[in-house]
Amino acid sequence: MATTEKGGVSTSNNSEPDAEKGLGVPIATTEGPAHMSGVANPGPMGLFSFASTTFILSMFNVQTRGIAHPNVVVGMAIFAGGLTQFIAGMWEFPRGNVFGATAFSSYGAFWMSYATLFIPSSGIQAAYTDPDEFASAVGIYLVAWLMVTLFFLLAVLRKSIAFTALLSALSVAFACLAAAEFSGSATVTKAGGIFGIITAFIAYYMGVSELLRAERRPVASLPLGVWQ
Repeated sequence: MATTEKGGVSTSNNSEPDAEKGLGVPIATTEGPAHMSGVANPGPMGLFSFASTTFILSMFNVQTRGIAHPNVVVGMAIFAGGLTQFIAGMWEFPRGNVFGATAFSSYGAFWMSYATLFIPSSGIQAAYTDPDEFASAVGIYLVAWLMVTLFFLLAVLRKSIAFTALLSALSVAFACLAAAEFSGSATVTKAGGIFGIITAFIAYYMGVSELLRAERRPVASLPLGVWQ
């Protein structure tokens, strides 16, 4: 595979992604010549938006400084984790990166939909007169995203150590948060927050790695790792 990162032009003889390059590498997904694109790598933008929103919510979930209500994250979830990440996913399509486009767009939609649950004017939470019923509904919602994350994990297994670690930690976070909604356990919520913080720092690392790769003279190189 030959890739020119600055120009976004890639020529590939197969449909396998270059795991070391991460989300931002164009991939040929059909027979014939690879799609040519001059779109810059949107990976760092999507990763930083995902990481920052996940970090803030997770810090609230572990009740940092006594914070017990995570509603402040709503704005961040709509515009950073949601809109910005969704845009990153849209720009992955012309680059031919199926995984990046699907993952960024999906998690962008997740953050926007999750934030909507807690906007009073949406009327979603107010429609549930029983708090336990609302908690169970949110739990099912989180289980659905746990399944999606596990499907994404299957796509990166044995491809990239960084992506495997990211999606593994995120899967555990979703599982803990869903279990916490079903059980009402504050301890399990904190466990989900801890794994969310781990997820955020892995995403930050990956975002910095891809940002440095886009520079002609980077100050350092952060490998994403490839399974042997």
